[in-house]
Amino acid sequence: MYKVKEIYYTLQGEGYHSGKPAVFCRFSGCNLWTGREEDRAGAVCKFCDTDFRGTDGVNGGSYTAQDLCDKIISLFPPSNKQVFVVFTGGEPALQLDEDLITVLHKHQISIAIETNGTITLPQGIDWVCVSPKANASLVVTKGNELKLVYPQRENRPEQFETLEFEHFYLQPLDDVHQAIHIQECVKYCLEHPIWKLSLQTHKILGID
Repeated sequence: MYKVKEIYYTLQGEGYHSGKPAVFCRFSGCNLWTGREEDRAGAVCKFCDTDFRGTDGVNGGSYTAQDLCDKIISLFPPSNKQVFVVFTGGEPALQLDEDLITVLHKHQISIAIETNGTITLPQGIDWVCVSPKANASLVVTKGNELKLVYPQRENRPEQFETLEFEHFYLQPLDDVHQAIHIQECVKYCLEHPIWKLSLQTHKILGID
Protein backbone atom coordinates (compact mmCIF):
# COMPACT_ATOMS: atom_id res chain seq x y z
CA MET A 1 0.00 0.00 0.00
CA TYR A 2 1.15 3.52 -0.82
CA LYS A 3 0.81 6.13 1.93
CA VAL A 4 -0.34 9.43 0.43
CA LYS A 5 -0.63 12.79 2.15
CA GLU A 6 -2.67 14.45 -0.60
CA ILE A 7 -3.59 14.28 -4.28
CA TYR A 8 -4.90 17.27 -6.20
CA TYR A 9 -5.13 18.80 -9.67
CA THR A 10 -3.36 22.11 -10.24
CA LEU A 11 -0.76 23.91 -12.33
CA GLN A 12 2.90 23.02 -11.88
CA GLY A 13 4.28 26.09 -10.17
CA GLU A 14 8.04 25.87 -10.68
CA GLY A 15 10.86 24.66 -12.88
CA TYR A 16 10.69 23.44 -16.47
CA HIS A 17 6.99 22.51 -16.45
CA SER A 18 5.84 25.72 -14.77
CA GLY A 19 2.26 26.47 -15.81
CA LYS A 20 1.50 22.92 -16.98
CA PRO A 21 -1.68 21.24 -15.65
CA ALA A 22 -0.77 18.28 -13.48
CA VAL A 23 -2.02 15.99 -10.77
CA PHE A 24 0.22 16.29 -7.73
CA CYS A 25 0.56 13.17 -5.63
CA ARG A 26 2.33 13.92 -2.36
CA PHE A 27 3.62 10.81 -0.65
CA SER A 28 3.96 10.76 3.13
CA GLY A 29 7.38 10.64 4.73
CA CYS A 30 10.89 11.89 4.08
CA ASN A 31 14.38 10.60 4.76
CA LEU A 32 15.84 14.05 5.57
CA TRP A 33 13.32 15.34 8.13
CA THR A 34 10.55 13.87 10.24
CA GLY A 35 8.21 16.74 9.42
CA ARG A 36 7.97 17.68 13.11
CA GLU A 37 8.88 21.29 13.89
CA GLU A 38 10.68 20.22 17.05
CA ASP A 39 13.06 18.16 14.87
CA ARG A 40 13.72 20.82 12.22
CA ALA A 41 16.88 22.27 13.79
CA GLY A 42 18.57 18.87 13.78
CA ALA A 43 17.31 17.75 10.37
CA VAL A 44 19.42 17.34 7.24
CA CYS A 45 16.92 19.51 5.32
CA LYS A 46 15.89 22.49 7.43
CA PHE A 47 14.01 24.72 4.95
CA CYS A 48 11.16 22.46 3.78
CA ASP A 49 7.87 24.38 3.58
CA THR A 50 5.62 21.37 3.01
CA ASP A 51 3.44 19.29 5.32
CA PHE A 52 4.09 15.67 4.33
CA ARG A 53 3.19 13.92 7.60
CA GLY A 54 0.34 11.46 7.73
CA THR A 55 -2.46 10.81 5.22
CA ASP A 56 -4.98 13.45 6.29
CA GLY A 57 -4.77 15.78 3.26
CA VAL A 58 -7.14 16.11 0.31
CA ASN A 59 -7.67 12.61 -1.15
CA GLY A 60 -5.04 11.32 1.28
CA GLY A 61 -4.99 7.71 2.43
CA SER A 62 -3.55 4.26 1.71
CA TYR A 63 -3.78 3.12 -1.90
CA THR A 64 -3.04 0.07 -3.99
CA ALA A 65 -1.27 0.78 -7.28
CA GLN A 66 -4.48 0.44 -9.27
CA ASP A 67 -6.54 2.52 -6.84
CA LEU A 68 -3.94 5.28 -6.94
CA CYS A 69 -3.90 5.17 -10.73
CA ASP A 70 -7.70 5.41 -10.83
CA LYS A 71 -7.68 8.39 -8.45
CA ILE A 72 -5.08 10.23 -10.55
CA ILE A 73 -7.09 9.68 -13.73
CA SER A 74 -10.31 10.82 -12.04
CA LEU A 75 -8.79 14.20 -11.15
CA PHE A 76 -7.70 15.05 -14.70
CA PRO A 77 -10.25 16.58 -17.12
CA PRO A 78 -11.66 13.90 -19.46
CA SER A 79 -10.93 16.15 -22.45
CA ASN A 80 -7.19 15.83 -21.84
CA LYS A 81 -5.86 12.57 -23.25
CA GLN A 82 -2.39 12.93 -21.69
CA VAL A 83 -2.54 12.64 -17.92
CA PHE A 84 0.55 14.10 -16.22
CA VAL A 85 1.30 13.22 -12.60
CA VAL A 86 4.02 14.72 -10.42
CA PHE A 87 5.11 12.59 -7.47
CA THR A 88 6.45 14.68 -4.65
CA GLY A 89 6.74 14.62 -0.89
CA GLY A 90 8.48 14.58 1.50
CA GLU A 91 10.60 12.18 -0.49
CA PRO A 92 8.62 10.27 -3.14
CA ALA A 93 11.47 7.86 -3.92
CA LEU A 94 10.73 6.15 -0.61
CA GLN A 95 7.52 4.76 -2.16
CA LEU A 96 7.44 5.17 -5.93
CA ASP A 97 8.36 1.78 -7.38
CA GLU A 98 8.32 -0.16 -10.64
CA ASP A 99 4.96 -1.79 -9.84
CA LEU A 100 3.22 1.59 -9.64
CA ILE A 101 5.09 2.90 -12.68
CA THR A 102 3.99 -0.13 -14.71
CA VAL A 103 0.32 0.37 -13.79
CA LEU A 104 0.45 4.09 -14.62
CA HIS A 105 2.15 3.52 -17.97
CA LYS A 106 -0.49 0.94 -18.91
CA HIS A 107 -2.93 3.85 -18.72
CA GLN A 108 -0.64 6.18 -20.72
CA ILE A 109 0.06 8.39 -17.70
CA SER A 110 3.22 10.49 -17.92
CA ILE A 111 5.22 10.34 -14.67
CA ALA A 112 7.40 13.05 -13.13
CA ILE A 113 9.20 12.98 -9.79
CA GLU A 114 10.56 15.76 -7.60
CA THR A 115 13.23 14.12 -5.46
CA ASN A 116 16.09 15.11 -3.19
CA GLY A 117 18.24 12.67 -5.17
CA THR A 118 19.53 10.67 -2.20
CA ILE A 119 17.72 7.43 -3.08
CA THR A 120 18.19 5.36 -6.24
CA LEU A 121 15.19 5.74 -8.55
CA PRO A 122 13.27 2.93 -10.24
CA GLN A 123 13.34 2.62 -14.01
CA GLY A 124 10.65 4.17 -16.21
CA ILE A 125 10.13 7.65 -14.74
CA ASP A 126 9.48 10.05 -17.62
CA TRP A 127 10.77 13.26 -16.00
CA VAL A 128 13.30 13.42 -13.17
CA CYS A 129 13.73 16.65 -11.22
CA VAL A 130 16.40 16.59 -8.50
CA SER A 131 16.56 19.23 -5.79
CA PRO A 132 19.83 18.79 -3.84
CA LYS A 133 19.78 19.41 -0.12
CA ALA A 134 22.65 20.59 2.08
CA ASN A 135 24.66 17.85 3.80
CA ALA A 136 22.92 15.12 1.77
CA SER A 137 24.90 13.01 -0.71
CA LEU A 138 23.43 12.73 -4.21
CA VAL A 139 23.06 9.29 -5.73
CA VAL A 140 20.87 10.54 -8.61
CA THR A 141 23.40 12.44 -10.71
CA LYS A 142 21.58 12.59 -14.03
CA GLY A 143 18.09 13.44 -15.15
CA ASN A 144 16.01 16.09 -16.84
CA GLU A 145 16.12 18.95 -14.36
CA LEU A 146 18.25 20.00 -11.41
CA LYS A 147 16.57 22.62 -9.25
CA LEU A 148 18.72 24.16 -6.52
CA VAL A 149 17.27 26.26 -3.73
CA TYR A 150 19.56 29.29 -3.47
CA PRO A 151 21.42 30.39 -1.47
CA GLN A 152 22.68 27.42 0.52
CA ARG A 153 26.00 27.74 2.28
CA GLU A 154 26.72 24.03 1.86
CA ASN A 155 25.56 23.69 -1.76
CA ARG A 156 27.03 25.97 -4.41
CA PRO A 157 25.70 25.92 -7.99
CA GLU A 158 29.14 25.23 -9.48
CA GLN A 159 29.20 21.89 -7.63
CA PHE A 160 26.46 20.55 -9.89
CA GLU A 161 27.20 22.00 -13.32
CA THR A 162 29.09 18.93 -14.53
CA LEU A 163 26.24 16.53 -13.73
CA GLU A 164 24.15 15.03 -16.53
CA PHE A 165 21.03 17.17 -16.43
CA GLU A 166 19.29 18.86 -19.36
CA HIS A 167 18.20 21.94 -17.38
CA PHE A 168 19.61 23.77 -14.36
CA TYR A 169 17.40 26.03 -12.23
CA LEU A 170 18.02 28.29 -9.25
CA GLN A 171 15.03 28.79 -6.98
CA PRO A 172 15.11 31.58 -4.37
CA LEU A 173 15.01 30.37 -0.79
CA ASP A 174 11.59 31.19 0.65
CA ASP A 175 12.23 32.84 3.99
CA VAL A 176 12.05 36.34 5.48
CA HIS A 177 14.84 37.44 3.13
CA GLN A 178 13.21 36.09 -0.03
CA ALA A 179 13.31 39.43 -1.88
CA ILE A 180 17.08 39.52 -1.43
CA HIS A 181 17.40 35.89 -2.50
CA ILE A 182 15.46 36.60 -5.70
CA GLN A 183 17.91 39.33 -6.64
CA GLU A 184 20.83 37.04 -5.82
CA CYS A 185 19.37 34.34 -8.08
CA VAL A 186 18.80 36.81 -10.91
CA LYS A 187 22.38 38.07 -10.62
CA TYR A 188 23.81 34.55 -10.58
CA CYS A 189 21.78 33.43 -13.60
CA LEU A 190 22.87 36.49 -15.58
CA GLU A 191 26.51 35.79 -14.76
CA HIS A 192 26.23 32.00 -15.29
CA PRO A 193 23.81 31.38 -18.19
CA ILE A 194 23.75 27.62 -17.69
CA TRP A 195 21.33 28.43 -14.87
CA LYS A 196 17.73 29.60 -15.28
CA LEU A 197 15.48 31.21 -12.70
CA SER A 198 12.65 29.19 -11.16
CA LEU A 199 10.00 31.08 -9.20
CA GLN A 200 7.29 29.42 -7.14
CA THR A 201 4.50 30.85 -9.25
CA HIS A 202 1.82 28.86 -7.42
CA LYS A 203 2.53 30.98 -4.34
CA ILE A 204 2.37 34.16 -6.41
CA LEU A 205 -0.95 33.06 -7.89
CA GLY A 206 -2.33 31.82 -4.58
CA ILE A 207 -2.98 28.25 -5.75
CA ASP A 208 -1.85 24.92 -4.31
